[in-house]
Amino acid sequence: MSQWPDTRILDLLGIELPIIQAPMAGATTTAMVIAAAQAGGLGSLPCAMLTAEQIRQDVQSIRQATRAPLNLNFFCHQNPTPDPERETRWKNTLEPYYRELGVDFDAPTPVSSRAPFDTVSCELVEELRPEIVSFHFGLPEPALLARVKATGAKILSSASTVDEAVWLEQHGCDAIIAMGYEAGGHRAIFLSEDLNSQVGTMALVPQIVDAVRVPVIAAGGIGDARGIVAAFALGASAVQLGTAYLFTLEAKVSAAHHKALRTAKESETALTNLFTGRPARGIVNRVMRDIGPISPLAPAFPLAGGALMPLRTKDDADFASLWSGQALRLGVELPTAELTRTLAAQALAKLTGR
Repeated sequence: MSQWPDTRILDLLGIELPIIQAPMAGATTTAMVIAAAQAGGLGSLPCAMLTAEQIRQDVQSIRQATRAPLNLNFFCHQNPTPDPERETRWKNTLEPYYRELGVDFDAPTPVSSRAPFDTVSCELVEELRPEIVSFHFGLPEPALLARVKATGAKILSSASTVDEAVWLEQHGCDAIIAMGYEAGGHRAIFLSEDLNSQVGTMALVPQIVDAVRVPVIAAGGIGDARGIVAAFALGASAVQLGTAYLFTLEAKVSAAHHKALRTAKESETALTNLFTGRPARGIVNRVMRDIGPISPLAPAFPLAGGALMPLRTKDDADFASLWSGQALRLGVELPTAELTRTLAAQALAKLTGR
């Protein structure tokens, strides 16, 4: 019998430890997913930046290494209506950097893309049959969600407010990730565009726990065993960790991102829309300081990043997204499996008084 005080997520997802490795597009590797799963947590594969064939190959690699439950994560945004004028104004804003770096300003702007969950994604889920499917920015349309649920997959999605959590429960979520303001990467916000609506983890988790019947997973600002214990005290049944896994040996981060994670202060992150067009928390760098982290000129998600791509030289942090949560100072460099087991053991010792 499990010693954890709340086993609802363990029972629901079929995992041994109440720790979910966050799906971080670009930074998550199959090795990370495999190691988290083998350690007893939930391994999560981010799919928004992968082709169907890449997802298929990655899942095959993961399945060959472990029979543990697998989470496939998808975005649920709507592709924006093309707005050439806005894109031109945005690129013009960046023109001084092109001139400074000697980059061809008149060359075609690269396309920054994130694939939303669609019919093709749904067919892939039906083919691959992951045990868990998680979504960001809400949920897919009801017909597609019904097809996902028909595979037997458990459905997770992230909420950044109590209203979003209630909406997710009403629309079929089996568990809800309560994403506090401290969390790194893209905000889960989907019922509003008002960033003033965002709530810190300590306040958000218990209010969501009180508002829904399904189990709640805490995310945001949790970087060690103390944070896991606090999450359980607030009523969460598990935690989702992102920034903590960026420090692992299996994480795929640039040298510049690696250095920033290890040298930035806890106060040196901010929500920014410059890199994708949607607010996400990252370490403050030159372009965020110069332009301001939030700009009305940035094209709609996911197009904003295209004009920044030519400005990124190898290992240059000035124009790249350095995603990170506010608990980065708690990061430790360990292999994924060891980190997962260590955090779980330390948290359980504190929870049980042993």
